[in-house]
Amino acid sequence: MSKILMDKKVIKSMEEINRVMIGKERTVHQIMTAILAGGHVLIEDIPGVGKTTLALAFSKVLGLSYQRIQFTPDIMPTDIAGFSIYHMESETFEYREGAAMTNLLLADEINRTSPKTQSALLEAMEEGKITVDGVTRDLPDPYIVLATQNPLGSIGTHTLPESQLDRFMIRTSLGYPDMESEVQMLMQGSVDLTEQNIKEQISAQELKKARKEVKGLFVHEDIIRYIVEIANETRRSRDLELGISPRGTIALLSMAKANAYLDGRNYVIPEDIKNVFLETIEHRVIKSKEARIQKKTRKEILKDIFYKIPLPKGNQKG
Repeated sequence: MSKILMDKKVIKSMEEINRVMIGKERTVHQIMTAILAGGHVLIEDIPGVGKTTLALAFSKVLGLSYQRIQFTPDIMPTDIAGFSIYHMESETFEYREGAAMTNLLLADEINRTSPKTQSALLEAMEEGKITVDGVTRDLPDPYIVLATQNPLGSIGTHTLPESQLDRFMIRTSLGYPDMESEVQMLMQGSVDLTEQNIKEQISAQELKKARKEVKGLFVHEDIIRYIVEIANETRRSRDLELGISPRGTIALLSMAKANAYLDGRNYVIPEDIKNVFLETIEHRVIKSKEARIQKKTRKEILKDIFYKIPLPKGNQKG
C-alpha cells in the first residue's frame, strides 16, 4: 500500500471517530498523532465526558482488540499481567491472561489504584512485555494504553510520580463540549458503536506499517538541534525545577514526525514541533518554588521558553 493511500486511510479513521466524538477534533488528532508516534496517552478529565467512548471508537476504527480495566484500590498487579493456576490432575500450571494482553487498553482512573499496581502497568507500557512466574510474554503489537486520571484533589487518588508521568507520550483532556457540540450530541441521541455504526478503516497490520513509515521520515539536523536547544532551555530556566528529560526530547521528535505524516509530508518542519509541543512536554516538567509563588502556569512558562528559541534556518527538506 502506498504512503498516500495510507495517509488517506488514517485521515478517514479520524473522520470516523469524529462522527461519535462531536466537537473533539483537536483531541482526536492529538491521540492519533501519539498512536502513530508509538506512544501511550494520559487523559486527565472529570467523569462523564466520553473517555470510554473515545477509546472504544479508536479500537474499532483501527481494528484493534480492546480491554478496559477500572482501577480501584483493590486492583492487583495480577489483574494487569495475569496469573498462573495449578491443575492438580495434570500437575501443570495454566496461564490466565490479564487485562494488558490486548492491543488497546483503557486504564480507567489510573490514579485511584495503588502505586504497586500503577508500576505494573507502566512497566508493561515501557517494555512491551509482562513476566508471570518467571515466564516473559510479549504483549500484542501494536500495544497502546489510553489511561485516564481524575483531576488532582479527587478523593482516594494516588498521584503519579514524575518518573511515571514521563512514560506517557502526551497528556491531554477532552473537557466539556462547547454549546453547539453538546446540542448536536443530545439531538443525535445515545452513541451506538456497533459494527453498523462505526467502521474499521485501517487494520492493526496497516497501523504497524504506518508507524514504520513515521519513524522513517526525514529530519534535518537543524530540527534536531532546535529540539535539544528547547530542552536545554527548560533545564536552565529559573521557573522550572525539573526540565525536559532525554525521553522527553525523543517523544517530541516522534510526535513531530507523526504530525508531519498526518499533514502528508515526509519531512519535519518547525511548525510540527509547535503543533505538538505543549501536550508532549507540559506533564514532564516541574515548576520551581519561585514560579509557584508567582502563580505561573506550566503552559505560560513553556510558551515563553518555546518562543525564546530562534527558529532553525536550514533547508528542512534536506
